[in-house]
Amino acid sequence: MGSRLDELCTLLNQAPGSVIIQTHDVPDPDAIAAAFGLQALLRLRGIDSRLVYNSAIEKTDTRTMLQLFDIDILPVTESPHLKSTDWVLLVDAQKGSGNILDLPGLEVAVIDHHSLRAGTAWRFSDIRPEIGACSTIIASYYFENSLTPSPAVATALLYGLFIDTDYLVRGVADLDAEMFCRLNHLADRQQLRTLRSCQLSRRDLALYAEGLRSVEIYDSLGFLELGPANDSLIGAATDLLLSVDEVEVAVTYSTRATDVKFSVRSSRPDVLANDLAKAIADGIGHGGGHGHMAGGTLPLDSLPRGKPPALLIRYRCIAFMERLERLA
Repeated sequence: MGSRLDELCTLLNQAPGSVIIQTHDVPDPDAIAAAFGLQALLRLRGIDSRLVYNSAIEKTDTRTMLQLFDIDILPVTESPHLKSTDWVLLVDAQKGSGNILDLPGLEVAVIDHHSLRAGTAWRFSDIRPEIGACSTIIASYYFENSLTPSPAVATALLYGLFIDTDYLVRGVADLDAEMFCRLNHLADRQQLRTLRSCQLSRRDLALYAEGLRSVEIYDSLGFLELGPANDSLIGAATDLLLSVDEVEVAVTYSTRATDVKFSVRSSRPDVLANDLAKAIADGIGHGGGHGHMAGGTLPLDSLPRGKPPALLIRYRCIAFMERLERLA
């Protein structure tokens, strides 16, 4: 019986057009690393591919990754000749999740660590929500097939694993720990230090300073409101809020030109972040993620009239927590 990589390559060798590896619209270090590592892996098997995303690369460290490892990934608007005959492989995302553009090609495969979305079908799927990072899954493909990733790929995968597991303290599975140990011997420590030291910009600090003045805490539930901010900064602010001693469930939100973006973190085993995100977005947007880390989007034109986003989000969060307490 062949490996998962063997199965994937057998499928992709039948592609009538190009093989496209697509991340979610705003790729973070884990998505970039997983796509980069998979592209290099497929190349070892004689399969060429292109990397694309839809919206923006927002985080400073993610942009540094592209330069440091010479990663060739293009926004869809700059990627030439996308055709209906292309086969698309989704990495760190799934169709129907609300954060990935539907490309002209046929979506045939997915590698992801988020929960399987109902109503989707794939010719190849490797979806493992118990795993902390998509980079871990890609790294395992190398070692399962007795292949050694290059120093650049190993460093990228290790950094992606670091970021999505918050340096091995969030949602870590045994496979995450194993891949950390195996990648650690191959990675470039100086490049890791470079990435670690460029996670925030001056503008990020200014937004943080403003947002921290808005923090409110109700029992173990904390809220933080940011001005118009990108997805990555909203997530990072939520991590910071969760580090406050009294906070066990953290929610950050930002009202932007066309939507309200929110992020959820939970360190309580009885409060699943993805369930809370779905409760916030119920009927007006979309939300989801993992038990410890989730998020979502509320289109402004779908919000109830006369109810400010801050009030709506707080009301739904507090109601969700009260329902859990009644059921306990």
